[in-house]
Amino acid sequence: MPLRLTMTSLALRYTLLAWIALLFVFPMVFMLVSSLKPDLDLLRDSGSLRAFLPVGDVSLDNYRDAFDRAPIGRFIFNSVLITAVTMVLSLFLCSMAAFSFAFMRWPGRAAALAAILATYILPFEAIAIPLLLLVNELPWLGAGGVEFGWLNSYHVQIVPFIADALTLFLFVQYFRDLPRELVEAARVDGAGWFQIYRSVVLPLAGPVFATAAILKFLMMYNDQFMWPIMVAQVEEYRPVMVGLLYFFQLNVAWGEVMAYLSIITVPVLAFYLALQRAFIASVASTGVKG
Repeated sequence: MPLRLTMTSLALRYTLLAWIALLFVFPMVFMLVSSLKPDLDLLRDSGSLRAFLPVGDVSLDNYRDAFDRAPIGRFIFNSVLITAVTMVLSLFLCSMAAFSFAFMRWPGRAAALAAILATYILPFEAIAIPLLLLVNELPWLGAGGVEFGWLNSYHVQIVPFIADALTLFLFVQYFRDLPRELVEAARVDGAGWFQIYRSVVLPLAGPVFATAAILKFLMMYNDQFMWPIMVAQVEEYRPVMVGLLYFFQLNVAWGEVMAYLSIITVPVLAFYLALQRAFIASVASTGVKG
């Protein structure tokens, strides 16, 4: 009897999980299937289960037309470059700052951390205009020497987003849970703070690095719309989210929109799957020996 109850509970649990998984998969299936249909079939099938089935006049014409309408390759390159550089710099700087908040003692540490975390509730729209005025006057060392104004560049889409309160908070909370005895023992052995950060803390921080990387990548890749529209007036520096505007001019080609969304989703899925495996591996291999 207990075995039967256990099998029944497992079957119910996996059935529930399967339905939850389907709820998350349905939008992806709808997007992929719709990208293969002409607009008339797409709109006609959207109110039935045929929307999730590749039936009717399916082809890759929407993908060909999407590449003809917009420089998708350039947009994806820009987004991946901006997101990857911002993510790497953010992980490095935020982890070092979190190390100082978690292990070092200096005046005003608690107040500084509280002030930084308070910025998380501040919407970007509230600082967009002041930030635009600021970056329009800042100097930058370019190929022709010192130039003023960061508009129409990659760094104007990277530098303002390197440090953020959420990434710092994740690292601070994780570092505070690490045994302080390891840091104190390293200090007794004569190790410097950066050596402790590199040789003691970083090897134990795999899970938080993977988690912060996934969140930072998704945030940067998906939120590149308002700010790039303000600072990137030329096509050369525009990311994928701004590229959506190319498909909403005059008559909307919904099949091309779905094809474009399918294409720009590939880097996100690839990065997420890669980091998910790294996250699982780091959790399995990370341990603290006494």
